[in-house]
Amino acid sequence: MSTKLTLTIDDSVIEKAKKYAKNKEKSLSSIIENYLKVLVKEQSENNIELTPIVKSLKSTFHSDQDFDYKQELAKKLSEKYL
Repeated sequence: MSTKLTLTIDDSVIEKAKKYAKNKEKSLSSIIENYLKVLVKEQSENNIELTPIVKSLKSTFHSDQDFDYKQELAKKLSEKYL
């Protein structure tokens, strides 16, 4: 179900947004709707409460500031498979 929404937005922003939508071959409404969906999803993901076990694991791993896990992973995988 769709509901009409009235927004007050600066004229220059509207014009730029319309041009953007036209270049992307999408409606301005669909772009705004998708943006709002992303905002709502991010907010709901941030509200996830961690279980006690996950909370206890959260602070158990400490590494040096210059630790590069991707480099270490590549090194270990190379040692194992090459």
